[in-house]
Amino acid sequence: MPFEVQHDWQASLATPRPLIGERAKTRLLLLLCFLWITLGLTGHQPWKPDEAQTVSIVKHLLEGGDWLIPTAAGTPTLKYQPLYYLSASASARLLSPWLAVHDAARLASGFWMAVTLLMVGMAGREMWGTGAGRQTTFVFLGSLGLLFSAHLLTPVVAGLAGYAMAFYGMALSPRRPWRGGALLGTGTGILFLSTGLLGVVIVAASALQLPLLFRSWRRVTTWATLAAGAAFAAPWLTVWPLLLWQSDPDLLQAWLSTGPHLLDNHSLGYLIKTLSWAAWPALPLTAWSLWYYRDHLFQRPQFQLALIFFMTGLLLLGFGAESRDIQALPLLVPLALLGSAAIDTLRRSLASALDWFSIMLFGTLAFLTWLGWLAMMSGAPEKLAARMHKLSLSYVPQLDWIMLLGALLITLTWILVVFKAKRSNRAVVTDWAMGITMVWGLLMTLWLPWLDAAKSYQAMMLDMQKSLPANYACVTSQHLGDPQRALLDYYLDIRTQTYELNQHVDCDLYLIQDERGQEKMEPGPSWQLIWQGKRASDRRESFRLFRYMPSMPQQ
Repeated sequence: MPFEVQHDWQASLATPRPLIGERAKTRLLLLLCFLWITLGLTGHQPWKPDEAQTVSIVKHLLEGGDWLIPTAAGTPTLKYQPLYYLSASASARLLSPWLAVHDAARLASGFWMAVTLLMVGMAGREMWGTGAGRQTTFVFLGSLGLLFSAHLLTPVVAGLAGYAMAFYGMALSPRRPWRGGALLGTGTGILFLSTGLLGVVIVAASALQLPLLFRSWRRVTTWATLAAGAAFAAPWLTVWPLLLWQSDPDLLQAWLSTGPHLLDNHSLGYLIKTLSWAAWPALPLTAWSLWYYRDHLFQRPQFQLALIFFMTGLLLLGFGAESRDIQALPLLVPLALLGSAAIDTLRRSLASALDWFSIMLFGTLAFLTWLGWLAMMSGAPEKLAARMHKLSLSYVPQLDWIMLLGALLITLTWILVVFKAKRSNRAVVTDWAMGITMVWGLLMTLWLPWLDAAKSYQAMMLDMQKSLPANYACVTSQHLGDPQRALLDYYLDIRTQTYELNQHVDCDLYLIQDERGQEKMEPGPSWQLIWQGKRASDRRESFRLFRYMPSMPQQ
């Protein structure tokens, strides 16, 4: 039966008896979520920029460093707050005997994404009724922009979980205000201790606008939710700053002075451009939902909630955040909620077109993934094999039978489920979620070694280590990027002294990062080049290591 807008908020939240087949559908949802979350969390080295600094901070914590102040390569950094780093270090401490530190730490992202998917699904069920939660999760899980970032070692993943929890708390407020307030406050606290003040401003501004702008939210339950949310958020928002103030007042002052500074950034156009591809399939579904329910958008609390959270987030992120794809992740939550409202109302022709588009899209991507893998393994077709080798020069093809069997199983499962399933409106988002999970699974089973060989710094760092003298005092670095400094700390336990800070060289080793197109700096006649290198496939950056030799003849 097509979805109809309820005339009463409470009526829309009624829980009907479970329908036939609900258990099978729930099992499919859980299986897809498990595969989507776990594939790609392990099996590769830290990748820049986000993972590099995170893994150095995790190493600092594992070595007994101060948890209050995230420290990468010996340098305090308060771009992100300590909650995610603590969860990642706890995961690494628990699992590193069996996994590499970076792999064990990255499993924390799996935990936070599981929380996110749960909160998004519960919000969908709360807003649109039983069964809609599953569809909302499929829409969100299928978001193209979420796929790569959600599997990285980055605090933004924990911040997304907090944002989704706060959103669900507001959705729950008309029916369960105290429980909703607890979720709102806890989610806001998680958001603050993961990514900072800007996320808190987005949630607070969105929540306060609802009763100020819309009569349907001017009720006792809303104010109770906001009051409970403030009470639950207060400890999260105050304990860490107070402890930091006691530990290092100057660092707290420096953190407060760095943000959020609205209007300092101009990322609005970039965010909109990012959402044009990152928000599929939610974007076309949302467009249809806004058109179909155009007479109800500002009369029904569900639409008011999602629209206010989306518009507020878009504007504040657009003028307060840096221009990076990962900044768009919170906006996918309200878009998924809006898009899921449209699923049962889609015209059959439109639903069929979208369904076949997803089947053709992911089927083509799967074919190309298999073709690329065959080219890597066999060398045919020759042009494709040469191209793959050029993009990852250090990759040595090795057949992993377990990964191959996993890729075959994933592909066959997708073929059987998609082409034997009955075509329906709800099959659209299910097929999309299965398709994107299948392609991601193929990339993480067949292509992961190739990707890691191209993106990893491990081989380069180990090659540099061979040229290090047996004894040296310290290393000065110039033009060395923050991710590279962090990875140098992680792999070789070297924390460089930055030339840009003191404008002179105090160490007996001197590491210079060169960028393509820029003139190389020469340190002088008393410095001997003992190593130079780069990642095999990197065309932009290279590195040179010099040793101070005062007895060398003048040139």
